[in-house]
Amino acid sequence: MTEHGAWIAPATRFAWVPAGFVHRHRAHGRTDMRIVYLDDALAAELPPRPAVLVATPLAREAVLAATAGPPRPAAATEHLLRVVVDEATAAPEQPLHLPEPRDRRLREVTRIVDRDLAAPVSLQDVATAVGVGARTLSRLFRAETGMGYRQWRLQLRVHRALVLLAGGASVTDTAAACGWATTSQFIAQFTPLVGTTPGRYRAGDGTR
Repeated sequence: MTEHGAWIAPATRFAWVPAGFVHRHRAHGRTDMRIVYLDDALAAELPPRPAVLVATPLAREAVLAATAGPPRPAAATEHLLRVVVDEATAAPEQPLHLPEPRDRRLREVTRIVDRDLAAPVSLQDVATAVGVGARTLSRLFRAETGMGYRQWRLQLRVHRALVLLAGGASVTDTAAACGWATTSQFIAQFTPLVGTTPGRYRAGDGTR
């Protein structure tokens, strides 16, 4: 989390934070978290802002090797981190960023939606609640978050679902709590974003 929003990294993803970004992080559920530091040359190949990147099986094993057991020779660690960066840059950045809006009206919208994700609140509903036109609100979302209202709300629901699943909630209960009409709809929208099904994520499939 930074002043610009939140990024979430399930077991199939890396969270990348460049130097100079004040941030904090929080783990949910049973977690084995590995942290690696990159020198300037390697860091320059990754995005200049926080991002969520694919953790391929090879990159994952390289991180585990670089952070396990007694310290390795510097050259060996450098080779492992080279693998991590090469793998991370070979795949597109992952859409698991929830931007933090600055506009007062958008902040009020986020509070309204976040209070009850199970309620199917439309753009018109929240526009009326904050006293602004739906078209104006839509433009504000695009300008401040880079995504439309529906996509932003989906990101928020997936973020909440990841927290609930990590805490042991069932897939069915999580789907209902986050506003999906059916469990199958939840699975269909969750899996492409996270890279694994809700059931496998809940079971702790992989190292976070």
